[in-house]
Amino acid sequence: MTDTPPYLRIADELRARILDGGVVAGERLPSISELAEEFGYSGGVAQRAYGILIEENLVVARPGAGYFVQSQEAPQVLVRHQRVRPGQGSPVRVMLVEQGMDASRRSESATARADAVVAERLGIAAGEPVVHTAYVHLADGVPVQLTDSWEPMAVTGNSLIVLPEAGPHGGIGVADRMAVIGIEVGLPVERVSARQATRQEAQRLAVQPGAVVLAVERTHYDRSTGRPVETADIVLLGSRWIAEYGIRPEPGAP
Repeated sequence: MTDTPPYLRIADELRARILDGGVVAGERLPSISELAEEFGYSGGVAQRAYGILIEENLVVARPGAGYFVQSQEAPQVLVRHQRVRPGQGSPVRVMLVEQGMDASRRSESATARADAVVAERLGIAAGEPVVHTAYVHLADGVPVQLTDSWEPMAVTGNSLIVLPEAGPHGGIGVADRMAVIGIEVGLPVERVSARQATRQEAQRLAVQPGAVVLAVERTHYDRSTGRPVETADIVLLGSRWIAEYGIRPEPGAP
C-alpha cells in the first residue's frame, strides 16, 4: 500500500482542526510558507492542500489577505437595485449599508484607449481615450461584486470628476458625478445574463472558477442628447445577489 500523498496529509490535519473547533469561522489560517515550514514540504504541496479544502467549502482564499475558515452558515442574500436616490452617493455602498452590511471597496483608475467593444458601447472611435476604473466591492470584508467602468475623456477629461474615486466629487457614483457637470443620466440601460466566472473573476471574488455569476452590461446615457457617458461590466456572485427592477409606488403618490 502506498503512503498517503503529503498534500492529503496536510489537508487531513487542517480539516480536523476546523471540524474540531480548533479554528473557527472567519479565522485566518497559516500562510503557504507557514504551512510549508510546519509540515516540512514545499509551498506547492501546501497550496494543493488548501485547494482540497476550498473545494470542500471549508476554506476560502482572499487575494492579498490569505486563507480563512469558511462559515458554514448560509450567507445573507443581497438585493441589487438599478439606482438609489440622487445625492445618496455610491449606489453599491448605499445598497449594502441599507441591508446591514459593512460596505467597502477597492478601486484603481487609469487612462486607457477604448477597445472595439467599449468604443461601440460608448459611441466613440476605437482608440479614443477613456478612464477605466476597476472595483472590487466588499460586504463585511468579503468580495461580492466586481465592476469595470469606462468613461470617455471627451466627456469628463476637463472637469473635476475625471477620476471617479478622487477629487472633491470622488466616490459618489456615476449619476451624482455627471450631475456636477450638468449631465442628467436617469436610469441606465442594463443587459443581464448568467454565466460561469472566469478564472480571473473567480480570483478577484475569492471563489472557485466556474462559480455562477450575474453579468450586467450597463450603460448610462445623457438624457438630453442620448450620448453614452459611461459603460460598465458588473459581475455579481450568483450565490449572494438577486436583482430587483422597478420602483414600488408610495401610498398616495400621484
